[in-house]
Amino acid sequence: MIRYVKPLVLSVVDAFAVYGLVALAGQRSWWAFAAMLAGTLAINVIYLGKRRVPAKYLAPGVVLLLLYQVYVVLYTGYAAFTNYGDGHNGTKQDAVAAMLAASEVRVPGSPGRQVRIVERGGELGFLVSGRVGSAAQPLIPGADPDGWRPLTYAEVVARQAEITALRVPVPGQGSLRTSDAVTVATYRSTRRYDERAGTVTDPTGTVYRDDGRGRFVAPDGRALSPGWKVFVGLENFRTVLTDPGIRGPFLGVLGWTFAFAGLSVGLMFALGLGLALVLDRPGLRGHRAYRSLIVFPYAFPAFMAAILWQGLLNSDHGFVNAVLLGGGHVPWLTDPWLAKLSVLAVNVWIGFPYMFLICTGALKAIPPALTEAAQLDGANPWRVLRHVKLPMLLASTAPVLVATFAFTFNNFNVIYMLTGGGPRDASSPVDIGSTDLLISLVYKLAFGGSARNYGLACAVSILIFAVIAAISLAGFRRARRLEGS
Repeated sequence: MIRYVKPLVLSVVDAFAVYGLVALAGQRSWWAFAAMLAGTLAINVIYLGKRRVPAKYLAPGVVLLLLYQVYVVLYTGYAAFTNYGDGHNGTKQDAVAAMLAASEVRVPGSPGRQVRIVERGGELGFLVSGRVGSAAQPLIPGADPDGWRPLTYAEVVARQAEITALRVPVPGQGSLRTSDAVTVATYRSTRRYDERAGTVTDPTGTVYRDDGRGRFVAPDGRALSPGWKVFVGLENFRTVLTDPGIRGPFLGVLGWTFAFAGLSVGLMFALGLGLALVLDRPGLRGHRAYRSLIVFPYAFPAFMAAILWQGLLNSDHGFVNAVLLGGGHVPWLTDPWLAKLSVLAVNVWIGFPYMFLICTGALKAIPPALTEAAQLDGANPWRVLRHVKLPMLLASTAPVLVATFAFTFNNFNVIYMLTGGGPRDASSPVDIGSTDLLISLVYKLAFGGSARNYGLACAVSILIFAVIAAISLAGFRRARRLEGS
């Protein structure tokens, strides 16, 4: 049975691969086409043979690594050096087509002609006087309508937005458009595009030239929309570091991110270590129940805990104000400083059980003979902790602290679920709140607001990586020194 399953699975994989290759070839995505073809061939070679047993186990993980890690990292690096964002999403050819389409007006005296909406393979077209045309196939004499199927009334209603957006080119005249799916008229753009000169001329005679930055710009500085994606080098990084509108908010968020990560890790470790020391006392009754209660917050998913605390800290109806404070109105999540205190406290509440577990295990690993020797030498409990337990504890937990700092530095869940980065800083020219971390700033640059700037967001992501890499490198070097001391 098993020998028939493997060929069947490979057949299904190959069928999907062929479909993907055809789609990529149609879009002329040759790099992706080559990568998918190479991957498909490699999978067939690995799994059809009886040898290469290690490769059979490693291949799925390697494929997922390439798709979800390597590709994402490389594309982020590429996008950081472009102007990719709202108004600069496509190619120059797409931008020119959109500019000309946006300026189309109905040709004076153009008669309305009866039209049938037809479809072939998902592509819409116009059937006019026995001739058929689509967005990719101009309406020319002798166009064969075979293979095109007229849409029913229900299908026309369901695809109304596509039909009204459809433009069928007519060579030498303009294009046909419809607003009611019953008649079509000829439209012509009022702008003229000169491909050789690289200019666009509007009805007033103003000439817009390619400025080399993905825009057509007039002599007075006005720019046509949309633009297109181009390579801009280090411009996004210069914007982050030198533009006053971005630099000030960026440095403020950077400082708060360091404070949030440092205080969170420090408080988590101090609280976890303190509880571990208290429950490490021999003969303590109920220590198992206490440990279960302490670990309880760790059993909650972080995003669910943040949502729970958002309700508890609601200024009007939250449990903290309504019950614990007797109906007080404390703006835990809407005051800038209280919001920072709240996200810090919630993050510590979520993370201290993990530190408790780590410290408990590290304390158990310390040889009791060292503690007993220090006590025989006259050391009090504080000196035993400071000079015996803590150095050995830090030597074993330093890598965990570094990793926790790196994780907390990019802890998007708590910020987004609890405050959404708010309250909003009204004095900032960009959408930034008092509790935003660098990672939530990246999210807002890429997906928030009305002006998405993917290139700038990718540049900030690379800066975050550089900061985390530097801190992690320094932390691990320090950890090795502690291990050697």
